[in-house]
Amino acid sequence: MNLNNLRKYGLFLFFVGFVLLSFIFDYNVGEGIYDNFLQFTLTMIKFLPAVFVLIGLFDTWVDREVIERHLGNDSNYLSFIWAILLSGTTVGGLYVAFPVAHSLLKKGASLRIIFTYIGAAAICRIPMTLFEASYVGIKFTLIRLFTSIPLIIISSILLEKYLKSRGYQISDDLAS
Repeated sequence: MNLNNLRKYGLFLFFVGFVLLSFIFDYNVGEGIYDNFLQFTLTMIKFLPAVFVLIGLFDTWVDREVIERHLGNDSNYLSFIWAILLSGTTVGGLYVAFPVAHSLLKKGASLRIIFTYIGAAAICRIPMTLFEASYVGIKFTLIRLFTSIPLIIISSILLEKYLKSRGYQISDDLAS
């Protein structure tokens, strides 16, 4: 193993070493970290294959022209509504939203819509919103949504403008 590989996998090797030492020295925090990592990994193994099948079907069934027309660079303000509605139905959190965002990017969605989708997927998912409303109340949930959504849209527009002013181009590797 050369030095470049050691740098590449250094954090993972540190994690493995920490977990092993935690079990040897009966360190409960390290054992808890391992348990959380294992549960997360098992959830991903159960969940992600179905997500990738659905993304594959999306790539096959939805034409690029449809995405470009509704979510592309020349789309209007309704594209933000589409992105928020799509993100609201995203199940599984951001580890599902990122592959969907990549698929949308490949199909021609604009960067502002991709950023809006990812931001909204983090805060506007329907199951999470219903759970929140049942615990802290509908009033608080509506205030949070009506505050957060415009901020997501504004930050998405500003981030796209900033990246374009810096000459950011979507590489062929990323878009394919």
